[in-house]
Amino acid sequence: MYFEYGETETNHLRKKDKKLCAVIDRIGMIKREVNPDLFSALVESVVGQQISGKAAITVRNRLDELTELKAERIHSVTTEEIQACGMTMRKAGYIKGIADAAVNKTVDFDAMKDRTDREVIEVLTRLNGVGVWTAQMLLIFSLMRPDVVSYGDLAIRRGMMELYGRKDLPKDMFLRYAKRYSPYSSIASLYLWELS
Repeated sequence: MYFEYGETETNHLRKKDKKLCAVIDRIGMIKREVNPDLFSALVESVVGQQISGKAAITVRNRLDELTELKAERIHSVTTEEIQACGMTMRKAGYIKGIADAAVNKTVDFDAMKDRTDREVIEVLTRLNGVGVWTAQMLLIFSLMRPDVVSYGDLAIRRGMMELYGRKDLPKDMFLRYAKRYSPYSSIASLYLWELS
């Protein structure tokens, strides 16, 4: 499954920003995979923190073999068993905590689709190991929200600096550029990543 967007979104971005328009015309449509299962997407995100993509795939596959990335299964195994999949004990604890929150209904992952972006960020960042950036990436790549652009994402900032020919990008300037993209900032983010 890919992040869904089309001409409505790209035409809006083309009208709002000439430089982004040129990039959209040059690159065309971007296919970015999404995982609509918010729980497993969050677990995968935590697995991938601060390790290479190749290592993340190996660890994720081992965890999948052990638990099928299901909250109940992760909840039923020990933190040591999770850690033995190839991650730090701290990260294993984060994953165990996320599964516990799902099983105990401290976090209702199914209800997240009905919450605002801000509410999703607030709920997810209460979980250990989950920061604002992770929550924002889940808004895009799991919940497929259309209006997310993250100042906390270095690649997005680099893409924006490349697009506008800037050597630095203070937050106020980032927000000024980002305002142009709304309500389709997530689609702009896809193109900014391609530029970084």
